[in-house]
This record gives sequence, structure tokens and C-alpha cells, in this order.
Amino acid sequence: MSKLSPAPENLVGRRFDVAVSKMLGVSRSKAAQLIETGQVGVLGRDISKSGTLADTDTVEFDIAEEREEPEPIASGMAVAYEDDDVVVVDKPVGVAAHASAGWTGPTVLGSLLARGTHITSLGAPGRQGIVSRLDVGTSGLMLVCKSDLAYKEMRHQFAAHEVVKTYHALVQGNLKDDKATIEAPIGRAKVSDFRFTVTAAGKPAVTHWDVLERFGEATLVSVNLETGRTHQIRVHFSSIGHPLVGDPMYGGNPVLAKRLGLDRQWLHAMQLEFKHPRTRVWTTVKSHYPMDLHNALQLLRDEKDEKMGEPGDER
Repeated sequence: MSKLSPAPENLVGRRFDVAVSKMLGVSRSKAAQLIETGQVGVLGRDISKSGTLADTDTVEFDIAEEREEPEPIASGMAVAYEDDDVVVVDKPVGVAAHASAGWTGPTVLGSLLARGTHITSLGAPGRQGIVSRLDVGTSGLMLVCKSDLAYKEMRHQFAAHEVVKTYHALVQGNLKDDKATIEAPIGRAKVSDFRFTVTAAGKPAVTHWDVLERFGEATLVSVNLETGRTHQIRVHFSSIGHPLVGDPMYGGNPVLAKRLGLDRQWLHAMQLEFKHPRTRVWTTVKSHYPMDLHNALQLLRDEKDEKMGEPGDER
């Protein structure tokens, strides 16, 4: 179950676990568990089970539901790095980080468990071991914790923005600068529970980018995130008028996407750098473009070469 609900008038001023208990019709201890595992919270601010519900609050529910059918397995999901503490997978497009309401496809966590990979029990039920996520439509490197020590340490590193996450993205149009930073708060869009937007009421978000290659109608960039907000790269580039190629949710041109053979946003988590939770050695894990992104990029390169070779273009 995933939904938003304004604070009920009759529960304003009550303890949060009491309010959640009454809103869901569950015991207070169950409500407390849902709050402590991050499955129920308040939009835009942190609140504990003993916190007080305010009249301006919006309660956010993201409760994992049990699946009726066995979860399909992502058999083609490669492992880029693994030891006794962590496993870094190269997540394909179409694979979710973990199970959630309404999702019937494969997940990173479910596929790892099905392979017999040991995962720590720490974390919310159905999300154990996960300290950061990638969207279903985004491919690339994602770290999952195998040991309790790793979960505690990597959760701290991600929260403190000590992990260096490098993405490559293909954005529409010709970016004016060769490098820049987008600093704008991100929150849920009022038009949809599934969309996010730049809003003063959102959480701080910082995105750094450098141009790698220019094609005129599109620009390939390397992106580093200081923060890890949902849809951050997609929202930030859309906010400056350069949505990701293949991302109609945030303004991508479907005609261009079709021409390049894309049915998802051109976005890939290319590199992950972190201090190993046990050895403290700085660890770098790298990925490569999956075939659909590679082919789209190659088509743009071929078109660029053809244009440069046209008669009358010589200088």
C-alpha cells in the first residue's frame, strides 16, 4: 500500500503511533513498528512514534504487501563486486530495488535471496540490507549489505553523503555550460503521488554535472549527487529545461526517444565509491552502458559524424 493522507482532524495533537493505529485499524505496537521501519512517516519532516501529529501534516504510507504469486527472478543481473560484507549489483532496467505495493516484477533483494546470497536482517521488512535505491527505469550499480556491520556503517556513509555516486545521463538540448551545479529542494508534486518537483517545501537536493559529449539536440553528462532524493537527476535537469532523453514523465520528447530506440530514460549509475565498512579501504566499483543506452548513443554519434562529413561543412 502506498498513499498520502492529510492528518485527520480528530487525530491532530495525538501521539503519532496512536494516530497511525487508528488510521490503519492496527494495534499501537504494530503502528510503532511501521513507523520505526520507515513504512509510515510524515511528508517533509522526521517524526518518531512519540511525536505529535500536526494539522498541517500529510501522513505518508509505503507499506510492503505480501505477494500472492512468487516473485520473478532477475537471472541476468550481474554482480560487479562482492565480499562477506557487501554486494554491488549491476541492476538491469525493469528491476525494482525491493518489493512494494503494486509491483509484480523482479527485485534486487528478491533475486539476491533466491540465489542464496546472505543478506543482513537489519532494515525494514522486505527491504533488509538496502541502504540506497535505484528507480525501476534506471540501470546501474546498487549496493546491498550482507553483514550487520556493513548495514550500520554504509547507512551512515550514505546519510552523511560520503559515498560518491557517479551517473551518466543523456539530456535533451545543448547545455550552455560545460559544468555546473543545480541546487534546488525536491518534494512530491501535487498533481501525482508518483511525481516529484522542485518546490520550496521540499528537501534540499544538490546535483553536480560535467559535459562529456555534445550532439546538439542532446548532451551526455557525468553527474555526481550530494543528496539522494527520489528522481533527483530527472527532476533537476527537467527544472532547467533539459529533461532526460526518454523520460516523458518529466518532459522528455517521445519522438526523439523513439528515434533512438529508447523506452526508458537514458540514465545509468556508472560508478560507486565508498569506504569499505570493515577494512576502511576506499573502494571503487565501475559499470558499463547496457545495450539500449549504448545503441542510442552510437546512433547520435553516427548522425553527428554524417553531418560533419557533409559537403560544404569543411572549413
